[in-house]
Amino acid sequence: MSAGVLTEPVPDRENFHVKEDGLPELAVVESAGSSQNTWQGDLLEMFLYNQLRVAPAMPIMAVLMAITMSQWMPLFIILSWLASVTGCVGIQIYLSKHYFNRPRSNTEQRDWIGMMSASELMQGIIWVLPLFFFWPNTDSFEGIFLVAAIMAVSVVRFLVVSNFMPVLISGTGIMTIGIAIRCLLQGGPVFLGLAILIIMLEIFFLFIARQLQETARDMIIFRKQKDVLIEELKLERDRAEAEKLNAESANLAKSSFLANMSHELRTPLNAILGFSEILEREMFGPMTNDTYKDYAGDIHHSGRYLLGLINDILDISRIEAGRREIIEGPVDLLEPIRNAVHLLDLNASKKTIAVQIDTDAGLPKLWGDSRAVSQVVINLLANAIKFTPVGGQVNLGARHTYTGDIALSVKDNGPGIPDHEIEHAKAAFSRGSLAAKKAIDGAGLGLSIVKGIMDLHGGTIVIHSTVGSGTEVICTFPCKRVLSGLRGEIIAGPDIGSDTQRKLIALTG
Repeated sequence: MSAGVLTEPVPDRENFHVKEDGLPELAVVESAGSSQNTWQGDLLEMFLYNQLRVAPAMPIMAVLMAITMSQWMPLFIILSWLASVTGCVGIQIYLSKHYFNRPRSNTEQRDWIGMMSASELMQGIIWVLPLFFFWPNTDSFEGIFLVAAIMAVSVVRFLVVSNFMPVLISGTGIMTIGIAIRCLLQGGPVFLGLAILIIMLEIFFLFIARQLQETARDMIIFRKQKDVLIEELKLERDRAEAEKLNAESANLAKSSFLANMSHELRTPLNAILGFSEILEREMFGPMTNDTYKDYAGDIHHSGRYLLGLINDILDISRIEAGRREIIEGPVDLLEPIRNAVHLLDLNASKKTIAVQIDTDAGLPKLWGDSRAVSQVVINLLANAIKFTPVGGQVNLGARHTYTGDIALSVKDNGPGIPDHEIEHAKAAFSRGSLAAKKAIDGAGLGLSIVKGIMDLHGGTIVIHSTVGSGTEVICTFPCKRVLSGLRGEIIAGPDIGSDTQRKLIALTG
C-alpha cells in the first residue's frame, strides 16, 4: 500500500518456494477457495513478505546510529546494543521464513500473529533502550539526534507493517511511548513539544494504518470473490465447449444416419412405386376386382409421398453436414416459377386456389443453381397451397429491388403464423401449432431446406405473417448474383464457349 513497500500477499504455502538469495518466490496465483475469514492471515503474509524484502534496512539503520553514538558512548556498549538489534532482526527473518514451510490451521495462525507481535515488541524495546541508557548528560544535539533517529525507525516500521495492525501497534506503540517518556523526563519546551508531536503522529499513523488495513482487507476479499467467479466461468466455459462438441458430434452422426438411411430406403421404395404403378395401370392385364386397383393407387400415392419426404431428409442432411454443393450457371427465374405452378396445379385445383404470377418485366437472370432455385420455388408454393383455405389465393412474384437484389415472394391468405413461431418455422422438422392441430401433412422440412439453399447462395429468407390474414415469405438473392447489364448479357449469351468461361466472367464481374 505504501510507496516503496511490496504489499502483494504470498500464495498458498504449499506453492511457496525460496529463491537462492533466501527470499520467497511467488510461484502460483493464490487459491480462490479461501473464505473471507482468512483475510487476516493474508495480511500477516503481506507483512512477513515485506519483512523479508526489507530485512537489511533495520541493521543498516542500526549501524549508522551506532557509528554516531560511538562519539559519546563506549564502543563495547554500542556493539552490544548493535548485536541485540541484529539478533532481533534475525529472529524475525527466521520466523518469517519458517512460516511459509507448511500450511497451518486457523489456531496456529493466531499463535503466529502473537509470536510476530511479541518479536516486534521486543525489537521496539531494543530500539528505545538508547533513549534511556545512551542519553547524554548535557542538553546537546545528541539527545535530539536520538529522538529523531528513533522516530525515523518508527516511520520505517510503519511503512513495513502499515496494513497489519497487531504487529504495528506492538512495534511503533512501544517506540512512541518510550520517546514520549524520555522527552517528558528531559523537560524543557523543545522536548515537551517533541513528546506531544510524536504522540499526535502515532495517532495519525494508526488512523492511516487502519484505513490501509481495511482497504487491503477489502481488496483481498474482492480478489478472492473474483477468483472464485473466474474459476466458475472457466468451468462453465469448459462445460459449454464440451456440450458444443457433443452437440456437433451428435448432429453429424444424425446427419450421417439420415443420409445413409434415406439412401437405403430409396432402393426398395423405387420397387414399390414401380410395381404399384404397374398394378394401378393394369399393364399386364385387367384386374377382376376394382378394389385391388384402388389399393395399388393408394400404395403408389403413399410411396411417392414417402419418396418426397426421403428426398427432403436427404437434402436437409446434406445441407447440415455441409455437403450440399451448388452447380452454378445462368438461371431465368421465370422458368422455375412457371414449372412450379404447373407441377402444383393439381394440388391448387383440388382446393380451388387461384395462383397468381406477378413478376417485373425484363427481370434479369440469376447466377445460381437451377435445380436449387426450382426447389426453393416449389417448396414455398407447396407450403402456401397447403395452408391456404379452399377458394383462397396465392400470389407468386419476383422483382428487381432498388438495391440491385432480386426478391422472390410467395404470399397466401391462410391462417398466418404467430410471431413467436416465425423463427422456429425455419428450423428442421419444425411444425407450427396450426399444422399439428389440424394434422396437416408434412415433416416441417420445406422452409429449412429453403433457408439452407438461400444460405448457399448468400441470400436471405424473411417471413412476414399476421394471424388470420396470411403469410408472405420473401427470399432475396444478393445483387452479386444478379446478371444485369452487359455482364449479364455476356454470361447468358450463346457465344460463351464453356461453363469455365462463364464462371470466370461471373467472378470477375
